[in-house]
Amino acid sequence: MGTTRSQQQALVDRLRSAKYEELLASFPNVRVLRGRARFVDGSHIECVSEGGRDLIGFDRALIATGARPAIPDIPGLSGTPYWTSTDALMTPDIPPRLAILGASTVAVELAQAFSRLGSQVTILARSRLLSHEDPMIGRAMAEVFAAEGIQIREHAAVHSIAFSRNQFTVAAGAGPVFCDKLLVATGRTPNTAELRLDSAGVRVNGNGAIVVDDHMATTNLAIYAAGDCTALPQHVYIAAAGGNRAAINMTGGVATLDLSAMPAVIFTDPQIATAGQSEAQARAAGQKVATRVLALDQVPRALVHFDTRGFIKVVVDEDSGVLLGAQAVAAEAGELIQTAALAISIGMQVKVLADRLFPYLTMVEGLKLTAQSFTRDVSKLSCCSG
Repeated sequence: MGTTRSQQQALVDRLRSAKYEELLASFPNVRVLRGRARFVDGSHIECVSEGGRDLIGFDRALIATGARPAIPDIPGLSGTPYWTSTDALMTPDIPPRLAILGASTVAVELAQAFSRLGSQVTILARSRLLSHEDPMIGRAMAEVFAAEGIQIREHAAVHSIAFSRNQFTVAAGAGPVFCDKLLVATGRTPNTAELRLDSAGVRVNGNGAIVVDDHMATTNLAIYAAGDCTALPQHVYIAAAGGNRAAINMTGGVATLDLSAMPAVIFTDPQIATAGQSEAQARAAGQKVATRVLALDQVPRALVHFDTRGFIKVVVDEDSGVLLGAQAVAAEAGELIQTAALAISIGMQVKVLADRLFPYLTMVEGLKLTAQSFTRDVSKLSCCSG
């Protein structure tokens, strides 16, 4: 872990310097202030630091203050040496027993990582594993985790937490969980509470996230926001794209952020990848949908890897045959999902996708096979049938 942590931090430091700090310093018209900033009104910000107070007037402003781990209000948790994801990534030690509160992206990625590093891991899910994804994804990963010895407690309401003699006791529905370290991975909270957004006429939702339109403008049209402080999906590439669109719009251009075909990847093994709408989302939007699910034992790449865990699922509009969404649990799922995202973004019909040429012995070929399964039995095709 010492070597891993050193490599990780060295890379982060190098990228922070080369991609941000040195880059900003190379622009003479960019001034960097270090301190705590908050709005005075709709056209002024004050920045307070040890050196005093700076009052900055603006014609346009961009809020990009990010988010931090959300800590649930569970009796006994406050004051204990629980971990956040930051702590887990910086630890020099592997705990013998690790319990994780939460069952979404951060929770499952770290659960599998620590399990493979030698921890006995228990996941405590308030509802089910990966509840924000298609239910098939949660079921597939539950099987993977069970095979690796990761314990999952679904619908486990945590009533209280105690820490004594270097051991946590987590009181949950089906009985207590005892662990050496407790990781709290229950989502993230936008860093907006101290910004005095009401003074600037900027509206937030019930979670404190800034509400923006597809131009990244807030309810004060002179103020824009991007990244994890907004109500948009919390992915680094969404933050970067949002900042880019905001900058264009703040300086007189016109740009929008279209998330209708948004790809996303969870870096477990096998990976989880999604693009566009899930079946449930499409039905909730009032669309008539048709779906097909392809087991990976029908994908040549998975067969030659002797790893057929997972599936590929495609969601289409039943009337038009237009591709609406795709989900995959597979090795290299993150590499195939962008093809689906591009097809969704241009309104491609599933029959057109099925007729495209895909290189043999690639995982993305499984996307073509899933598309073909709308009109034929792919189990009866030759291994590289066009």
